[in-house]
Amino acid sequence: MLTMIDAGAPYGIATGADGALWFTLAHQGRVGRLVPGEKPVIHQLDSADGQPTLIVRGPDGEMWFSEYKGGRISRITAEGRLTTYEANTPYGLAAGPDGALWFTELEAGRIGRIGADGVTTTFDVPVEGGMPSFIVAGPDDALWFTLNQGNAIGRISLSGEITLHPLPTEGAAPVGMTLGPDGALWFVEIGAGQIGRIDVSGAITEYPLPDRAARPHAIIAGPDGALWFTEWAVGRVGRITTDGVIDEHPLPVPPAKEDTEPAKAEPHGLTIGPDGALWVALEAGALARVPVS
Repeated sequence: MLTMIDAGAPYGIATGADGALWFTLAHQGRVGRLVPGEKPVIHQLDSADGQPTLIVRGPDGEMWFSEYKGGRISRITAEGRLTTYEANTPYGLAAGPDGALWFTELEAGRIGRIGADGVTTTFDVPVEGGMPSFIVAGPDDALWFTLNQGNAIGRISLSGEITLHPLPTEGAAPVGMTLGPDGALWFVEIGAGQIGRIDVSGAITEYPLPDRAARPHAIIAGPDGALWFTEWAVGRVGRITTDGVIDEHPLPVPPAKEDTEPAKAEPHGLTIGPDGALWVALEAGALARVPVS
């Protein structure tokens, strides 16, 4: 099932505490809110070219999103009220176990923290040009992140101590990451066409996709005890069990905006919606609903 979003190109998506789906419209400088079955509500941001990217439920239960080009991290309420914090090329976001909002600064090469008091602290990642991307809370009172150009997985303690774990595959370019149902961190390798798993000891396992050119982008834990991920280049979602069994599902393709444009799904973010289904943000201009059996 497709829900068309005429207001722009969905990129990030997350489920809020208010029972709605929240999503970013990266190219239009907007954030949307959708209760399944109703018309979406679109909030225009102050800057139309700020490029809002990822969005998550924050430690306070409200939604937080990053504006990569705008240099801002914002908190938005259900009514659309914004609180904004400055950041340098922010991308990934995560609610930390310490009640703070943690984030990555992609080009600046830093991990940041916004405390409940609004104070921002940053920590340098010791890899020049490493590009920290997604970040998630681990099972060990620390945050874990992907280092896209550093070809590594990083761990940062709540006090800012960073440990890096190099990936076995050269040019893997890890992006999306999530905490799996088995207590390990699972991530996607957009450059190598693989799904990776790292446990808290640093042991890494990689699972090649059937199509190594699929360019997996984001990954989440599903309600079925498996992991679900997007394959941006081929318009599919994939599912991998904790023992490495992979299957794939094609996504519906929105109608082309113009006769000259090829129709592509272009899936990026995904989330488990308030209805228990998988919802996928399609940059082609829609949200796709995929039942999870």
